[in-house]
Amino acid sequence: MKIALDAMGGDYAPEVVVQGAIEACKEHPLNVILVGDMKTIKDHLPGNGDLPRIEVHHCKEWVRMDESPMKAVRRKKNASIRVAFELARDGEVDAVVSAGNSGAVLAAAILTLGRIVGVERPAFASIFPGRKGNVILIDVGANVDCRPLHLFQFGIMARAFAVSCLGMQAPGIGLLSIGEEGSKGNELVRQAHNLYKSSDLNFVGNVEGRDIFTGDVEIIVCDGFVGNVALKLTEGMADAVTEMVEKELNASLPRDKEASPGAGLLRRLRKYWDYQEYGGAPLLGIKGVGIVCHGGSSPKAITNALLMADHYAKNNVSQRLSDEMQQFKSQENIFSMK
Repeated sequence: MKIALDAMGGDYAPEVVVQGAIEACKEHPLNVILVGDMKTIKDHLPGNGDLPRIEVHHCKEWVRMDESPMKAVRRKKNASIRVAFELARDGEVDAVVSAGNSGAVLAAAILTLGRIVGVERPAFASIFPGRKGNVILIDVGANVDCRPLHLFQFGIMARAFAVSCLGMQAPGIGLLSIGEEGSKGNELVRQAHNLYKSSDLNFVGNVEGRDIFTGDVEIIVCDGFVGNVALKLTEGMADAVTEMVEKELNASLPRDKEASPGAGLLRRLRKYWDYQEYGGAPLLGIKGVGIVCHGGSSPKAITNALLMADHYAKNNVSQRLSDEMQQFKSQENIFSMK
């Protein structure tokens, strides 16, 4: 497997991104192509830059966080994220990872790889640590305005992803709403609810925000606006709760804090809630594998994102999603309800 890593994407690129690639290749049998300005990248590579299983693919442009994604990707034909996906399109790499502008990742993926047949809107899926197991929240930012059919397709894609890559057997799917009753929610949610009820999917009905971390429902579907707010809220809450727990423990722990059971508890909590452990969010619905990372990703997060990309490519998640879409595409009565 070869993975193209957008070395110019992220708040701390390329230094942190390059460090993540180095750590990944030291600890795991990965092959990484760093895509970006060669001189800038090599400034952060040890020695003369010749490292086993790490290559540099030079391109002189990149998309900044504050740029209009689609305009930048179309105008900058030599932008690092676009070139990375072109390498995937041409079969030179098996997956793409970026901590850069998520809109640019989406635009570049669609422009170069295209969408899986039947998919109207690719979506970002985020994995949450539920009490009973992992929970997938989809969409978390790719599509802020959706139609009912889009929410239905998100569930199909998430199910294929859950089964092929996370080992779930028959994941339940819920619609994120303001109440469990089917009549609750806005018009978008109510119409999507009817689509799910008419399908063969394991639809459990509406769920609420408090259900995200229970693990009772493995897949939770929403539009990208709501999903991104939920994602950022949980990240902020996890940081705040961890800091509050740490403050209380420090006030009550003995002098040798590191040796106390409380210190071990804090370390486990940090690991449980830390987004770095999950690496990034897969972009589902494209003809290939793309992972978008947090803009402020650390080397550890980049490493885990590369491992995630490697795992998804090996499990051929794109083909599995395509197979699922074709199965439901045959149900014309559902897909005609847009």
